[in-house]
Amino acid sequence: MGIEQASLLTTTDVPLATAHDNLFDLLTAHRGERHIIVLHAYPDPDAISAAYAHRLISAECGIETDIVYCGAISHTQNIALTRLLNLDLTAYDSTLDPSKYAGAVYVDHQGGTCPELVEALEAAHVPLLMVVDHHEAQGRLQPAFSDIRRVGATATIYAEYLENGPLHLNKTNKQHVTVATALLHGLMTDTANFVRAGADDFHAAGYLSQFSDANLLSQIMGQSRSKPTMDIIHRALASRTIVANFSIAGVGYLRGENRDAIPQTADFLASEENVHTAIVYGIVGDDNGGEKLIGSLRTSKLVLDPDQFIKEVFGKDAAGHYFGGGKQTAGGFQIPIDFLAGTGRDQYADLKWQVYDAQVKHKLLTKLEVEHGSR
Repeated sequence: MGIEQASLLTTTDVPLATAHDNLFDLLTAHRGERHIIVLHAYPDPDAISAAYAHRLISAECGIETDIVYCGAISHTQNIALTRLLNLDLTAYDSTLDPSKYAGAVYVDHQGGTCPELVEALEAAHVPLLMVVDHHEAQGRLQPAFSDIRRVGATATIYAEYLENGPLHLNKTNKQHVTVATALLHGLMTDTANFVRAGADDFHAAGYLSQFSDANLLSQIMGQSRSKPTMDIIHRALASRTIVANFSIAGVGYLRGENRDAIPQTADFLASEENVHTAIVYGIVGDDNGGEKLIGSLRTSKLVLDPDQFIKEVFGKDAAGHYFGGGKQTAGGFQIPIDFLAGTGRDQYADLKWQVYDAQVKHKLLTKLEVEHGSR
């Protein structure tokens, strides 16, 4: 099957083996090029490990790659993972020259959390080659190749690519042991240690476990929560509102390096008795004075669709792009502060937080009251 046909296909249209073949056909056709692998803001173990796997596969096809992300890497497990991989990740800023890339690859997301980088690549007319993701389709990107599946992790998809070659893992190759360990870690974190795993995820784990290093995996998984994260969890416990088995907590202002505390806090609140869904949000600042309202959702309620829920609650921006989305048991949203960015005086910052906190709670409670009242 030619590359032109592959551009029309996703894994919902064709058998997975065909999608796998299309991926390698496309990469082989771009031999000798340099590609950018784009990660979402504040990349997690699933994104980092999948990007590393894509780099190894690309190298096998004669393609050089740079891995670029927005935001920061702050979670202790993510820091440990990047050190394990000895992985050179580049934080995006305006000095990046997109014109040096002959293609762009999006891994574990579809462009929603890093609009600045997406727009820079589009403005430079960098061809959008592929999107590999396990979240619900967002429709923001139109790549030549798309592999979007309802599986537990993007790591599951890359495990299949590795299992089917042409890059076959070898236990005696240090890089192969490293990528198998990293992918297994990404798979475990995104499926809550296999609680939310499906048949494809278990198959991927079985394959990766043949090549992974259990001691290295244990070291990564054993990283403790940082003190700032514990402080933010404490804030959430003090401010949370519980309604209809939802726990909703605004945690105020966070520095960019502590952004990963938001999903960790949502995971923690979701474990409370009589709570099936937790939503945690805060205003996250960057070094340039910019701010975004960022939130995470975690749920154990099987009939709740995080993607649909977040889209209905927070809607779209002026360009028609949703402020957030999700997958089977988790979701997130990111809303620019724009004109009101910058903390200014303490009193001003307090007033601004009160406004955003009240607006988010209003939207969520309005949605929940409608759903709760319709039962």
